[in-house]
Amino acid sequence: MDKTTRKQTLLTPAETSLFCGQIALILKSGISSLEGISVMLEDSEAPEEISFLSSIYEKLLETGNFTKALTGTGRFPRYMLQMTDIGEQTGTLDEVMEHLSSYYEREDSIARSLRNALTYPLIMSAMMIVVLTVLLVKVMPIFNQVFIQLGTEMTGLSGALLHIGELINRYSLLLILLVCAVIGIILFCSRTAAGQKLFLRLCYKLPLFRQLYAHTASCRFAGGMALTLGSGLDTHQSLQLAASLNEDPVFSKKLDCCFREMAEGNDLYHAIHTAGIFSGVYTRMASLGEKTGTMDHVMERIAGLYRDDVDERINNLLALLEPTLVILLSLLVGIILLSVMLPLIGIMSAI
Repeated sequence: MDKTTRKQTLLTPAETSLFCGQIALILKSGISSLEGISVMLEDSEAPEEISFLSSIYEKLLETGNFTKALTGTGRFPRYMLQMTDIGEQTGTLDEVMEHLSSYYEREDSIARSLRNALTYPLIMSAMMIVVLTVLLVKVMPIFNQVFIQLGTEMTGLSGALLHIGELINRYSLLLILLVCAVIGIILFCSRTAAGQKLFLRLCYKLPLFRQLYAHTASCRFAGGMALTLGSGLDTHQSLQLAASLNEDPVFSKKLDCCFREMAEGNDLYHAIHTAGIFSGVYTRMASLGEKTGTMDHVMERIAGLYRDDVDERINNLLALLEPTLVILLSLLVGIILLSVMLPLIGIMSAI
């Protein structure tokens, strides 16, 4: 467990994966969940972690039900609690915990990839704004003084840029408040469920991000299906649980179509194909998995392929953004300096 866990917040995918992995190892060693939590409690040092594990231990001691003990903390994702309950009922809790550990490790990998894709452009954009602001507010007035000493003044593009710098300097307090508001919106979009939904809707208007989110949703669905089918659930139960993981409004429409197809008596492959949940070769893989009775393994393979595809798309996006932002910054700085230097050189040569 991560020693920096906080109360009254859900565990991160990485923390959830680590917890599930520890429980899986304990159960596979023949130790009961109660004894396992006791062992984990003895090895804990951080007060937050001790309090967290103590609440699980006390509830488990009281009810004898591992799912209820985890639910009582309010720290675990709903999907994990559902799968834990199924594992307890079917006697496969150790296998379910092992699958959950892999699943949330994959979720953490996807989340980190998405954060990396968004963080770099934001940092570069902030650097561009700072550099351009310094040029307009501090450097341009110095050049203007040089022009005045030479008996002329800035005109054209250089004059417009000087005017922009004066406006920025005059309304600096208002601009600072605007920047703070933008930062607040970014934090809202990254840390709240409502903000994340709003950000998702905005991203869907961009073709590049739309494809990325679509493949991410397919990856999560395939991973959920692999986990539920591998735990012994039937197709309908697996589909319902895997669908509960979805946060993508566009993918939700595909899932609704899939449910309708299943309700009409069609098999899983036909429902997935009609709904367009997977694309191309992945749909054919699902067909082979259903025919051979290895749908759980096929879904795990599809999830891995989608994850690799998402990583590749993010890497390509970063490879495109890095030189683009550097070139853009260089061009803007060059234009500002040339708008000043060329007239200045003309004046100096005329003297």
